[in-house]
Amino acid sequence: MNTPLDPIAAARRVVVKIGSSSLTSIAGGIDAGRLTEFVASLAAHREAGREIVVVSSGAIAAGLAPLGITRRPRDLATAQAAATVGQLLLVQAYAAAFAAHGATVGQVLLTADDLHRRSHYRNASRTIAKLLALGVVPVVNENDTVATEEIRFGDNDRLAALVAHVAEASGLVLLSDVDGLHDGDPHRSQAVRVPVVNGAADLRALAIGSSRGDGVGRGGMSSKVEAAMIASSSGVSVRIARAEDVRAALDGDDVGTLFPATGRRPTARLFWLRYASRPRGSLVLDAGAVRALRTRRASLLAAGVTGVGGDFLADDPVELLGPDGMTVGRGLVAYDARELPAILGKSTSELSPELRREVVHRDEMVLHEPSSD
Repeated sequence: MNTPLDPIAAARRVVVKIGSSSLTSIAGGIDAGRLTEFVASLAAHREAGREIVVVSSGAIAAGLAPLGITRRPRDLATAQAAATVGQLLLVQAYAAAFAAHGATVGQVLLTADDLHRRSHYRNASRTIAKLLALGVVPVVNENDTVATEEIRFGDNDRLAALVAHVAEASGLVLLSDVDGLHDGDPHRSQAVRVPVVNGAADLRALAIGSSRGDGVGRGGMSSKVEAAMIASSSGVSVRIARAEDVRAALDGDDVGTLFPATGRRPTARLFWLRYASRPRGSLVLDAGAVRALRTRRASLLAAGVTGVGGDFLADDPVELLGPDGMTVGRGLVAYDARELPAILGKSTSELSPELRREVVHRDEMVLHEPSSD
């Protein structure tokens, strides 16, 4: 039975992430039957007027069987070689399956570096928006063929959370081999499914179950929960559900675990700063500056900065550290690293007119929640 007010059912634009274990197997590469069934479920919703963005794992796994490799490679070079074969096979399979429903797909390959760079982040957003406007189904995957260990997303669940914001979606469905979050390990106990999680307080009261991998995928329940919290705290409702329940999950049926949106959608710039930017350096703040930032939402002035780390330019993202070295937040700095040592600790009146701007303006800053320890 549908739930009319369910936020996933009400979402006109939805990102759906599916993992390797739901589409492929080491023995046989792409499972054509499961992929066809998955696409049919999405096509039914698309034909009802909804916009669907697919985030799909499976490129590496799809390339293993054609290369005669019997287990997921441990070295990056072999994994990338498998991805070059698998990405082609995977997108061809998606194109054929969606074509059977009269839909065209467009492949969007991303690396972490694409979203770490502000200009690339904007370009990805514009590309996905244009594909949807043209009636095309974007199929997004991490570009395993060029990613390095240092810039990998690590799993596609977090990628899906970022894409949900980049695509300006209001719903995100993360598909798993487990029926949502449980109050214990569903494989080892009589764990009970948790139907709804309303923010971090609910999570702290739970023992999070983890999904058992089959040697193909990388993501587990913990990565899905992390992704769900990123998205839901930023205005996107999320449901974690089994892959075979994708149609019911999009319908708003009582399957999986729902993470309703608990926060307002931030601007694209601030979302990028919090979740996708890569800090180029750091600023150490004194205790008074930390209090001013947290209690008065003040901008950071030179008087409150005691140290500088890294080699950055004006408008680069930097970590904001308290006197204890703990991260307070992140911001876009208004000075080059070489300019700051001469003005540290000085009040605005002591500075020359051209240096009287904020070090980090409050509108260019995101703060972390204070530790509860």
